[in-house]
Amino acid sequence: MPMKSDSNLRQARTPWRRLAHCALLALPLAAGLHGQAHAGFSVFDSAGGNAAAITPARDDFRTAVGGGSTAAANGDFGGVRREINWDGVPDARADPTALPANFFNVNSPRGVVFSSPDTGAGFLVSSNAASGQPVLFGFPGDLQTFSAQRLFATTNSRVTDIQFFVPGTNTAATTSAFAAIFVDVEDNNASIFTNMEFFDQNNASIFSRNVTVAGNQGLSFLGGVANSGERISRVRITTPNNFLLSNGSRLNESTDFVVMDDFLYATPAAVPEPEIWAMVLLGLGVVGWRSRRRA
Repeated sequence: MPMKSDSNLRQARTPWRRLAHCALLALPLAAGLHGQAHAGFSVFDSAGGNAAAITPARDDFRTAVGGGSTAAANGDFGGVRREINWDGVPDARADPTALPANFFNVNSPRGVVFSSPDTGAGFLVSSNAASGQPVLFGFPGDLQTFSAQRLFATTNSRVTDIQFFVPGTNTAATTSAFAAIFVDVEDNNASIFTNMEFFDQNNASIFSRNVTVAGNQGLSFLGGVANSGERISRVRITTPNNFLLSNGSRLNESTDFVVMDDFLYATPAAVPEPEIWAMVLLGLGVVGWRSRRRA
């Protein structure tokens, strides 16, 4: 039986080398690696005393994500971006009534659900002046709006988690970009800060940044857009050691009191199921088997 030349052996091994390379790339996706992820985001960061001061940063974020500036139903911009400005929340779901955590995935399907790790936490949207309730959660001397008239706050907690779903469904999703507007960020030392953190679908932190100080009643904008294919499964917003209890009532007066206005994010997309990656690996195996037979 004739022996294969070195050249033929190298050619026979080439498909397997390619297969091994593809498998190494696919295995982490199939298995789901845990631990600290390394990711890169383009950051959009601005602060000032009024809406005009942060509008350029908001517009730059919009441009980076895409979708234009004209909203369709349910805060949909061109099918690629979603926004929540709270102003369409009906009086029946606003202060003093708590906002359902899934309002923006069920009542107005935009693919986000709110939660908090703290027992007793809730969510509140400020009232409209026409409702007869005190506006700005009863703190007109500390707060203003970016988009009139409503604001958003987590009650009985300084931590807000935002999880993503395919809009209007229970299908878990991820996004490639998220931004928020903050009101009344006044300090940023070791114990008094407002922070935004992104997590991937394996619950690994992939981005964390403190929100820029804007001063009393000031507005801050902070957003991140993935530049290397990173996917955001959850956003955590942490505000200072003071928070809203109810209209006109907050935990204490010794630290900053921060609430939020608009949320902007790339339209959430479904998370691939593990079975899909298994099929990818199976397909690679078939390719390798056929290559071996041809060799």
